Amino acid sequence: MAVRAVIKPSLYHDSVTLMSVARDLRAIPGVDDAALVMGTEANKGLLSQAGLLSPEVKSASSDDLIVVVKGDSASAGRAFELAEELLAHGSMPRTEAVEQRPRSVRGAIRSQGGANVAVISVAGQYAADEAWQALEQGSHVLLFSDNVSAEDEIKLKRYAVEQNLLMMGPGAGTAIINGAGLGFANAVPRGPVGILSAAGTGLQEVSSLLAQQGIGISQGIGLGGRDLSDEVGGLMMFHALDALQRDPETKVLIAISKLPSAEVARKVENALEAGSIPAVVMFMGGDEGSISETKVTGNVRRAGTLHEASLIAAALAKGKDPAKSLAKHSVKVRDLQKKAQALRSGLNPGQKYLRGLFSGGTLCDESVLIWSKRVSEVWSNRPRSPEYRLTDVHKSREHSALDLGEEEFTVGRPHPMIDQDLRLRRLASEARDAAVAVIQLDVVIGYGAHPDPGGELGPVIAECIRSAKEHDRELIVITSVTGTESDPQKLSRQQSILEESGATVLGSNAMAAELAALIVCDDG
Repeated sequence: MAVRAVIKPSLYHDSVTLMSVARDLRAIPGVDDAALVMGTEANKGLLSQAGLLSPEVKSASSDDLIVVVKGDSASAGRAFELAEELLAHGSMPRTEAVEQRPRSVRGAIRSQGGANVAVISVAGQYAADEAWQALEQGSHVLLFSDNVSAEDEIKLKRYAVEQNLLMMGPGAGTAIINGAGLGFANAVPRGPVGILSAAGTGLQEVSSLLAQQGIGISQGIGLGGRDLSDEVGGLMMFHALDALQRDPETKVLIAISKLPSAEVARKVENALEAGSIPAVVMFMGGDEGSISETKVTGNVRRAGTLHEASLIAAALAKGKDPAKSLAKHSVKVRDLQKKAQALRSGLNPGQKYLRGLFSGGTLCDESVLIWSKRVSEVWSNRPRSPEYRLTDVHKSREHSALDLGEEEFTVGRPHPMIDQDLRLRRLASEARDAAVAVIQLDVVIGYGAHPDPGGELGPVIAECIRSAKEHDRELIVITSVTGTESDPQKLSRQQSILEESGATVLGSNAMAAELAALIVCDDG
């Protein structure tokens, strides 16, 4: 089948529209594949990996829209006609109702009476200006957008602190405020645990694991992944911590961060220690203790994984001894050795590498941390050490873990929690590598996420496992599902679909990463 492309100069459509149109094109009989993306270098790399990079595409600029179709001539023609029709439909003239909508954040806040939180998701170059409008109107802000400078973040957060407002973000993907989920969030009950998180999927993982133990949260405040950096200095962490320390509904605190500054991390722990509420800390890149090395310093307990953090907080909320919960959990972790041995027995001698394809950056970081304790260093677009950064994110090497939600994968396309197309393609590619033993995937459900991620991943997982068997290999696919039974996608349903596909499903991302590493480690 031939690959044909049309370049539409200086034409922009939002990534969700492009995703929807591409799916409609792929449904046309005779069309093998189709994609609609902006002409960024990153997207060209993705098209090349998918076998969709035609010569004319190479000349497209980042402001151009690329429509590419792989199929027979007649089907491709129909696909281009449908694309024109659907894109035009997406740009329909405004109806009277649409014309009455506010045209700015300032106008929206003024027209909405009691609304006091603005959720902002626009291109990074415009995000700071929109956040200023909201803050100056006295509104709290969840700034979902990334690609905002540290200088702007610091100014916004300093102003918010002065005005006693929350400035969550930039890059804050999740928050749960007074029971309302913002961004990507899960259906969790109200309860006594307050979460302060500079890690979006970290907040989702912990709040979901708490809900599975019957524990709810008072507030889940997303801080933005850079909040605990040396530059930002934990501005929003300390502001939000002060608020939760004074909140009568909050009886236990959890603080989460990806790769915080050591100095800022110490200051946060000191602030938690000085407070009256028992606290759990999970700082990736900070204390890297295993379950047996979990530390307690007065009022603060340091967890080694997000799963551990949820167990400690749940025990504290129930008035029980966290050590007993951790002891039971450690038995389950040790039992993974037997499971790993059974799975390892079917591998060929040449199968020795781990590959991770993650939609959640925090879950990627946690897995890299766990893997690195049992195997050699892990290559990644989010490495623990700069020397292990993948020079080409489209090509894995040795043990590799990818955060597919990073900017190099999301410019001009939806986040992988919404659109799994890129991960499905990469999964098939990694599965063809004869040196790969295990592929680990996270599946994140909840509000804003894909309506049925397991239903879309399942058939591809099954086909990858079947194809490996045809080539006299066993392929092990390990997953976990971040979510709850109350989520629209339903936790148990997603787990069942994945298990039926042949995947091994664990109860948390940390457990999945432990099992994956045990299968390939030398002393496993």
